[in-house]
Order: sequence, then structure tokens, then C-alpha cells
Amino acid sequence: MTTALDADALRAKLVAPHGPYAALDVVESTPSTNADLAAAPDAADRTVLIALEQTAGQGRRGRSWASPVGGLYVSVLFRPAGVSPAKLPWLNLIAGLALVRVAQSAGVEASLKWPNDLLLGSSAGKGAGILSEITADGAVVVGMGLNVAKLPAGVEPAPGGLAPTSLEDSGATELDREELAFRLLVELAGLEGVWRKNGGDAVESGVLEEYLEHSATVGSRVRVELSGGAAVEGTAQRVEPDGTLTVRGDDGLEHGVSAGDVVHLRPA
Repeated sequence: MTTALDADALRAKLVAPHGPYAALDVVESTPSTNADLAAAPDAADRTVLIALEQTAGQGRRGRSWASPVGGLYVSVLFRPAGVSPAKLPWLNLIAGLALVRVAQSAGVEASLKWPNDLLLGSSAGKGAGILSEITADGAVVVGMGLNVAKLPAGVEPAPGGLAPTSLEDSGATELDREELAFRLLVELAGLEGVWRKNGGDAVESGVLEEYLEHSATVGSRVRVELSGGAAVEGTAQRVEPDGTLTVRGDDGLEHGVSAGDVVHLRPA
């Protein structure tokens, strides 16, 4: 496994005119790739920042995200012209699809827990997290933290008790982080490009169908923990074209969930 990434080599393959991205930088360590990109003045559409370590990575609801050395931390800033703000949450789910494709290309079984977790291997441990944020000027920064190397002892479980894992812990055949970064950015650009060309329509672009193929949440009994301490328990029915999750609650009603922590109460 590489201990460093060759930024020039990645730019040569991924940055215009030879690739789909506008700019790409690699740093050894940073508090947060998402925060760095969000603060970058006038960052162009499809700007990439990659780090080999984060010292203050964040998950959803401001939680800390373990970002040990041996992982791959990638953030991409998008300005998808022609896509309405209501459809922008799909960028988070599209990032999940790109991660699934990369894990599968490395020989690892992969699925998705709505809205932001990559599950790896037969144990379905958490191998990656995704965090999307809207910047002050309306861009979207999509951050992906992928566990590549064996995890050190003491990494805390994710919310809901989801056990952490990594590509190496799951028996991956590819552990070179430069190659994995290249594959991830190629897959992300392809998925996002088709989605964008279709005006952010998840059905017409095919991303909804592909997401459902890899969803470990749909069909599972779940508890959705909402802001303010409320919770819905029931069976996840489907992901809607707008990216929300529909849960048939134990009260017999269908609940549309646009944000919340999902705990799988039994395997999908």
C-alpha cells in the first residue's frame, strides 16, 4: 500500500483537459478536507482535495469521525448548474454508489446504509462515511472517508453500534491508495455527470435504480433517530426519487425521512 499519493500523476489523469475535474490537491494531513474546500475562495466546480489523514474529521450532526492514518479522505466541491437545490441531496447518495463500485472492484462485498454509510464484507461493518455540506455560496462539498488499511485497536463503533471495518480487514485485493483514489474519482465523475445531464433526475439518470440494488436499508427493520430525540421504528420501504427514505412505522403509517440516523435492527 502506498504511503503517499503522487498528486501530479493524479492530475495528469483526472484534471482537464485530460479528465473531468477542474483542480486536484493532495495533503498529508489536515483537520478536515470538507472544511478546507468550503473555505476556499471561488473554488471551481469539481475541485478535489485528498488527505491521507484528518485530525478533526466530522460526521453527521457535528460528530467526530475517526480518520486514522491508512485511510483515504476525499472531498469534492460541486456546482451543478441546472440542478435545483431540492435535488442536491442526491450527491450524497451518488458518492455512496461510487464507493460501492470501488469496493467491489477491489473484491469486497459492499452495500449502503441510508443515507451515508458504506457497509463492507459479510459482517456489513462500516467501511466509509459520507458527509455533504452546502457552502455559503451555494456549492456542495461531498466528503468521503474510506478505511483502507487494517484499523488500529480502539476505533469506536459508529452510532447505533455499527462495527467499523476497512478494505484490508475485509480481504480487499487492492490497497494502493493512489489507485483507489483514482478509481473513486472516476466513478464519482461518471455518476455525477450523468445525473447532472439529466437535471438531477434520479430516475432518468439511473442512479435511483442502482442505489436500490445496493441498499441494505430497504427491506430492513429500522429505527430512525430524528433530531430533537424523536424516533420512528418500522420497516424501510423504499428510497424516493427525491432521495428521502420511506419507513412504514409500527403505527401503520408511512413516514418520509429526509434526515436522521438509521439503525438496522435486523439484517437486510
